[in-house]
Parts: sequence; structure tokens; C-alpha cells
Amino acid sequence: MMTNHPLPSSRTPRGSARDKLIAAAHQTVRKQGYAATTVDQICAAAGVTKGAFFHHFESKEALAVAAAEGWTERARPMFEMPPHTKLEDPLDRLLGHIDFRLAMLEGPVEDFTCFVGTMVQEAFATSDAIRRACEGSINAYCEALAPDIEAAITRHGISHGVSAISLAHHVQAVLQGAFIMAKTTNDPAIARDSVTHLKRYILLLFGKDGQR
Repeated sequence: MMTNHPLPSSRTPRGSARDKLIAAAHQTVRKQGYAATTVDQICAAAGVTKGAFFHHFESKEALAVAAAEGWTERARPMFEMPPHTKLEDPLDRLLGHIDFRLAMLEGPVEDFTCFVGTMVQEAFATSDAIRRACEGSINAYCEALAPDIEAAITRHGISHGVSAISLAHHVQAVLQGAFIMAKTTNDPAIARDSVTHLKRYILLLFGKDGQR
């Protein structure tokens, strides 16, 4: 994943028809799910014609695959731009990333939930192309997070023999689960609580409980 992810705009995105369709898919699928989203709805949200849709994509599935790949690029700034990425200690960078994700859990649920996480829950058994595209996006998130975890392990040590990639997978799993919990209540509060527990867990793993 890269999962979770910058907040969308309610305005029609600028750029090419293809870019508009991908952004509209991100917005619409997160709000109502993949199966319930139609090509007509995506075109309306994007402000483009159905002819333009089929000029760029042969099917809704083809758009879904492209949108999963686009989600990875959309999430990339989370690892490059926020202030915590400049911190010297890799553990501080990791904790800063968790705080950054926590701060994103505000507003309507569809504004902070994960496009690929939402879509793969519905399509994993019916479209291997979508499943693989979502897997690639989620794995890209984990692989981007792993270097700071590995550096933190080298610098601080870690309990229980946890590997960098396994902890990155756990971070992703908690985030995806937090999004599901938020959907059950239509409220981000329960998701924020889950991510706060994640931060406590990471501190305990690194033997830093109460120190940060």
C-alpha cells in the first residue's frame, strides 16, 4: 500500500483526461467501494466523456489497475516531504511517520482511507490483475518504510528478533485495520486510537517506552 495517503480534493482535478479519471476513481471508490462504482460515475466525477474513458482504458478493471499504480505515486511524498523525514535518528523518523499518519485521520472517512485497501477487499478473488496491482502498491509502502526501520534496529536494537520488513508489514496492517474500524463507526476516533496503540507498540519493541 503505498496506503493510506494525501487527502483528495472535491474539485475536478486538472490535467489530462487520464489523470482526471484516475483521481476520480480514487475519490469515488474510497467513498462507495469498487463494485458499486460505475464507469458513468467515474466519468461524471472526472468531468470527462465516456468516449474519453474508453480512449484511455478498455474497462473499469484496466482503470482500477492504473489507479492502484497511481496511488503509489500519490503516496510517495509522505516519505520525502514531511519535516520528520529530516530528523537525524531513524527511530525518530519512524515515529514521526506514525504521527504523520495519525494526523491524517481527520474528516470524512473516505478522505483518509486507502484506495488500494478498499478495492482489494472486494476484488481479490474476482480480478487477479487488480489484486496484483494492489499488492504492488501496498508492498511499495512497506518497502519505503523499511529502510528507516532497519536503520533504527541497527542503531537501537530491537526485541523479539523482529525484521524491518515484517514491522513495516505490521504498520501497514494496523493502518488498514484502523481504516476498517473507522468505516464501522463512520468516525476517525477509533482509527486514531489504533494508530496510537501502534506507536506504543513500536516504542516497546525498541525499549523506549516513556522515553519519547
